[in-house]
Amino acid sequence: METTFSNLSLQFLVILLALASLIEISLGGRQIDPKSSTQFIKTSCSSTRYPDLCCASLLSQASTIQTSPQLIVHAALNVSLSNAKTTTASMVQLSKTHGLLPKQTNAMQDCLEVLRDTEEELRKSIGEMDKITSSNSGLTINNIQTWVSAALTDEGTCSDVFEGKSISSNAKTSVKSQLLTVAHLTSNALALINDYASHLA
Repeated sequence: METTFSNLSLQFLVILLALASLIEISLGGRQIDPKSSTQFIKTSCSSTRYPDLCCASLLSQASTIQTSPQLIVHAALNVSLSNAKTTTASMVQLSKTHGLLPKQTNAMQDCLEVLRDTEEELRKSIGEMDKITSSNSGLTINNIQTWVSAALTDEGTCSDVFEGKSISSNAKTSVKSQLLTVAHLTSNALALINDYASHLA
């Protein structure tokens, strides 16, 4: 009986060791400390123009980002796209405001078109991030930088919408704040992309 128990204990230990090895292999031979992931994000965000916003938008994804320069760029682009979609929805709602002047209506439509361009540029950038290889990294990163720069430019072209008194101040404040946040998030994503590019060079 005692021998049987010893054999079972030994088998259990062997199974545990095998599982530990498999886990280590699945993580690429390295264990990621949550603290190191958090520190990596904070350090990466320190090179952006809006580091506090960068950290606030990415720290919740530390377990996914780990310490990967590619994954932090991917996450930053997704956050920017998500916020761009929310802002577009707010602009659509604002465009239904009664009493808008023709100039404001036209500016609103222009702004919505620009925001949709922003969404498309961010989507293309996210798609390209998944295609980066050692052989095409230079060209691919250049494409991403071009699209994200264009998205950032697009986001700065909506100020005319907020002239005049036909739009309530609350609506103006809300959407202007959202536009600013999207622009800041996109600026941060671009800074992280530039950092990533410098590591690949």
